[in-house]
Amino acid sequence: MRLRNVKGSRDTIAESKYVIKEDAPVKGRWHEIFGNDNPIHIEIGMGKGMFITKLAEQNPGINYVGIEKYSSVLVRAIEKREEREELTNLLFIRMDAENIEEMFDKNEVDYIYLNFSDPWPKDRHAKRRLTSVQFLARYINILAEDGGVTFKTDNVPLFDFSLEQAKEADWEIINYTRDLHHSEYAEGNVMTEYEKKFSEMGNPINRMVIKPKR
Repeated sequence: MRLRNVKGSRDTIAESKYVIKEDAPVKGRWHEIFGNDNPIHIEIGMGKGMFITKLAEQNPGINYVGIEKYSSVLVRAIEKREEREELTNLLFIRMDAENIEEMFDKNEVDYIYLNFSDPWPKDRHAKRRLTSVQFLARYINILAEDGGVTFKTDNVPLFDFSLEQAKEADWEIINYTRDLHHSEYAEGNVMTEYEKKFSEMGNPINRMVIKPKR
């Protein structure tokens, strides 16, 4: 995926009080960082932050951490965050998701959201997909006992792959739909930038909810 470079984005990220630095000693300390014992939900690959910002607004009793590796889109999420200084429950990290276990301790994350993730279409890159067996193994190591994952995409091959990987990893598929906006799960759904764009184009949105078997 090619993204246009945003001039000064790295400086903005480095200076932002809303961004936790990747080398910061935060593992096992997130409740201390937020200053409360509220549940911690993370979105991996949050893009410009529309989804996670909306969730933070709707759920002040939940702490949210948005993870994004591309500076050019993370800087847009920071701009949204700066307009909402009253949100004390939203922080960001610029990092590659492969290092997720270095930032969160065992049982520290209550829920994970994956939205319109990079499909990595070539077979040799399958393990880089955020719903691969390899990534599901990482999530188990940070998820709380009753934690789970919600994944949304308009990419049918990626969704089929994700369902297969959940089964292969022995995760429980709580529910799934191949047309979210015309399903029983549409009520209360918070859209992402991509979701809004693709649904306006008439593309059905796939969604699954899974959790590890303990």
